[in-house]
Amino acid sequence: MVQITQAGRKLILEVEGWDKLWAFKSRLEVPQENIRSVRADPEVAKGLWKGIRAPGTHLPGVIIAGTYYQHGQRIFWDVKDPEKAIVIELSDERYNELIVEVEEPARTVREIQAMISRDR
Repeated sequence: MVQITQAGRKLILEVEGWDKLWAFKSRLEVPQENIRSVRADPEVAKGLWKGIRAPGTHLPGVIIAGTYYQHGQRIFWDVKDPEKAIVIELSDERYNELIVEVEEPARTVREIQAMISRDR
């Protein structure tokens, strides 16, 4: 799971617990202006094919974590429960998308949308 906070004009994603090991990352920072959109999407984490791991962990039905390449895009994953997955689409960043599990998807999406709408 990931804890998401805001620090100034940056979105901070802190990977929690053992997920740091499986995802090969503990923290991501994204400038507010590079967030294109955010949505809750439980369907995105379902299914088997996530792309090519580089590096990452994928145990179907258990966890998807790490960096994956799919359709020419670099995607960061950290999801165990698809029902709690959100997708953050980015521009001008190392990753094209961040697909992460959060405690309260609807609330988190609203907070990120409010953050990015203040800048537009």
